[in-house]
Amino acid sequence: MTVDTDVRGEDTEPTRPRRRPEAERINPPSRRRVLGTVLTAAAGTVLPSAADLNGSRTWAGSALPPQDGPMTFETLSDQAARLASAPYAAPPEDLPAALAGLDYDRYRAIRFRPDEGLRLGNNFSAQFFHRGFLQRKRVDLYLQPRRGPAHRIPYESRLFDLGPTLAGQTFAPDLGFAGFRLHYAFPDTPSWRPKGFQEEFLVFLGASYFRLRAANQEYGLSARGLAIGTGAPEGEEFPDFIAHWICEPEPEARSLTVMSLLDSPSVAGAYRFEITPGDPARIAVTAALHPRRTLAKLGVAPLTSMFLHGQNGPGARGATPFDDFRPQVHDSDGLCVAAGSDPARVDRLWRPLVNGRSQPQISAFAAKPLAGFGLLQRERRFEAYLDVEARQEARPGLWVAPDHAGCAFAEGAVQLYEIPSGEEYADNIVAAFVPAAPAQPGTPVRLAYGLTTVGAEPVAAIPETALARVTSTRFGSAERLRPTNPPSPQRRLCVIDFEGPGLPKGTDDDITAEVSASAGTMHEPVANFVPQTGGWRIYVEWRPPDPMPTSDVVLRARLARGTTPLSETWDAAV
Repeated sequence: MTVDTDVRGEDTEPTRPRRRPEAERINPPSRRRVLGTVLTAAAGTVLPSAADLNGSRTWAGSALPPQDGPMTFETLSDQAARLASAPYAAPPEDLPAALAGLDYDRYRAIRFRPDEGLRLGNNFSAQFFHRGFLQRKRVDLYLQPRRGPAHRIPYESRLFDLGPTLAGQTFAPDLGFAGFRLHYAFPDTPSWRPKGFQEEFLVFLGASYFRLRAANQEYGLSARGLAIGTGAPEGEEFPDFIAHWICEPEPEARSLTVMSLLDSPSVAGAYRFEITPGDPARIAVTAALHPRRTLAKLGVAPLTSMFLHGQNGPGARGATPFDDFRPQVHDSDGLCVAAGSDPARVDRLWRPLVNGRSQPQISAFAAKPLAGFGLLQRERRFEAYLDVEARQEARPGLWVAPDHAGCAFAEGAVQLYEIPSGEEYADNIVAAFVPAAPAQPGTPVRLAYGLTTVGAEPVAAIPETALARVTSTRFGSAERLRPTNPPSPQRRLCVIDFEGPGLPKGTDDDITAEVSASAGTMHEPVANFVPQTGGWRIYVEWRPPDPMPTSDVVLRARLARGTTPLSETWDAAV
């Protein structure tokens, strides 16, 4: 039986491998020891306020035109429009030889001095990243006080412990910074933490990348300002945030605003990030993009993650298993796409991630209207990973909720890019919404969407209906349970687990499994109650076609009672 769903998936031909820019390569060990090595503001340290900083430092001249009044989103959008009307100029990458020649370890030895951090009200502070090694591009940083014009935050060598290699050296004020991070005094900080302790929760570093985590989570996947040409034959373009304005909050505020200017050979744009840390952490994103050329494939609200291997090994047809003591290694284990304008009738699709193909792959999921999408980490048990340092069970998912006043989300599809990878520190997964209409010069593209961290589900951020969620996907030889003579090793048994409050808590003969395959045939689907979990399971055998297609075969399954779906749609590529 064919699954009828408003979220339609289509797997396309393999795509060209994605090359990551040097600026994107945030120090690899941050995946394992990010909270052990971040330079959090020391509790009890007196950080200078925005007013103190303004009065005590000599501000260096800005590379951007000075503003007479405060920087607003509208002013920044006008500035982006003027930037787009001029030829593109790349951000400065020139570095003194001492910084350009640093290796990984010597660059890691450069530490920001916590007592030099910028205090932002009573609950926030900012610290800055030094340029060097792979972090070559300069990013201009500004403080926007509550009143008056913005001021550029000047680079000073004394803000950093430069490590033993660079000890005693100083660099010119126009060196600038590579990026910044925000720290926050979480209200539920454990009592053993010193009073006033602030934890890092948000990082802007490299191209247009930023990483967000909620309280008690580890850093995992990244969000991006924009993706251009991901998977395109001519290669991907990585826009840069070339400047950020950190807005001083009210003294007791629990939210903070950052405005950012984006630039690349193809587009300039203005962004406003209204940031609310906590559990969950949220960012409301508003953007105005001004294309320099026609852009047929613009990826908006992009997310980037890592998937090495999961419940069924790499997952791809014929892939080589990983020789790894850890059962699973990933920052995200699936893509969730929701469609529908009525919360009571939202349809959801779950695509487990795959690694191990011979070529990268693009899959597209049309959803009209799009209710949201996200790369999620549904497996939250330590036993699934067994990695004491990485704590991948604590990595966040990110959910994108479009504001349909932003016209870019009206027509298009969520596209998933899966790049083969054997390296744990490589982000090989990208998901973004790609509008159907090309972006045109002279016509601004308006964006408005929310980003929310996701831990264990259900969560309020994801449209919650009675639909049960896919909690695991496993494949194995159908010969083990249903042997044939002669054996047919190509036959695969698909086992999909579902959990949710809307499912019956016992055997129910009216529950059926709806299944389909884009090639080959599905045989003997069975839906069973699982008393050990309180959820339900579908067993179904897939018999591949002969010959097998070179591209992926898409299998689908969901639980239903009559014509009423009870679960989201499982959509797997084999």
